[in-house]
Amino acid sequence: MADKVAIVGGGPAGMALALALHHHGIAAEIFDARERGAARKDKRILALSYGARQILERLGAWHGIPATAIATIHVSQRGRLGRTHIRAEDEGVPALGYVLAASDLAASLDAAITAAGIAYRENEKVMRSGIPGDGAADTANFALTAWAEGAVAESEATVRDYGQHAVLCTVATREPHRHVAWERFTPDGPLALLPFGNEYAVVFTCAADGAPQLAALDDDAFRARLQAQFGTRLTFTAVGPRVGYALGLRYRRDIVGERQVWVGNAAQTLHPVAGQGFNLALRDIWELGRTLADSPDPGDAALLARYAAARRLDRRGAIGFTDTLVRTFSNDFAPLAHVRGAGLLALDLLPPARSFVARRMMFGARSW
Repeated sequence: MADKVAIVGGGPAGMALALALHHHGIAAEIFDARERGAARKDKRILALSYGARQILERLGAWHGIPATAIATIHVSQRGRLGRTHIRAEDEGVPALGYVLAASDLAASLDAAITAAGIAYRENEKVMRSGIPGDGAADTANFALTAWAEGAVAESEATVRDYGQHAVLCTVATREPHRHVAWERFTPDGPLALLPFGNEYAVVFTCAADGAPQLAALDDDAFRARLQAQFGTRLTFTAVGPRVGYALGLRYRRDIVGERQVWVGNAAQTLHPVAGQGFNLALRDIWELGRTLADSPDPGDAALLARYAAARRLDRRGAIGFTDTLVRTFSNDFAPLAHVRGAGLLALDLLPPARSFVARRMMFGARSW
């Protein structure tokens, strides 16, 4: 097993990494503390960029996933002037992104893992210290251990608490969505509506101290609150079950170590604004596979350093982009609101600038 990679975590990031390594000629085994198929129970709804779709197609894990295309993104700020439209047709792509159930993505990745013959060791925990405990698997004989589950350890993380929570749900509207996604900035944080089937998937951001009251509202009261926050461009007719979680930024300063690498949420967790989290993870994963391609020693320090250097620009770009959006738009400071409005207007009037943002969201920091 000296030339194999041990992947700790059988969620979407871990399975995608196993497929990327397999695609590039590197053998891997997945170790998951849970039973196989646990990721298929994930209730989240994901927004994947067109670039993420391209990666999943290369991995053989895109075909057949029920996904709703995003043709246009409407960006605005509540109660202020300034808005912009980002359109797929302007960028010459079939869609800016796609909205899909995380459970469907997990099922497709799992099927591709089976088809590729990649070993999946369920109910096997790996200790982060590398020292196996009771019932824990030992990966010391593998050339590289890739951590693809859990959050960044506090002692190894840069952390920012935004003082915000997100409430996730689906909502039905009187008007058809026509494949338009809405990103509406409010003083409490961004409100995103993503076309999902015949409905919208909602990411409703609120101040942390208001989250318990928001979560306690009944359907009609929540629908009214959502309508007031969004405005009158759509009419909400029904809301689905809701789940909430705290928002923040947490990322590792170093994503490689001695025969170790971190990907997905184990490397960074971003605010959901602009939907960059899993898209960044997929770009990391693809680049790791490309860097280690056909290597007799995938844990070689020089190769890992090359990978970290190759990902530095995109990681910093995605982290900085989401962090700046949240901190710039999540307030009601009048002078800054006017500047934001002017920026959105300029973006709408300057196609090259709008295209820069669109391609940055689809393909990452190296898109230009």
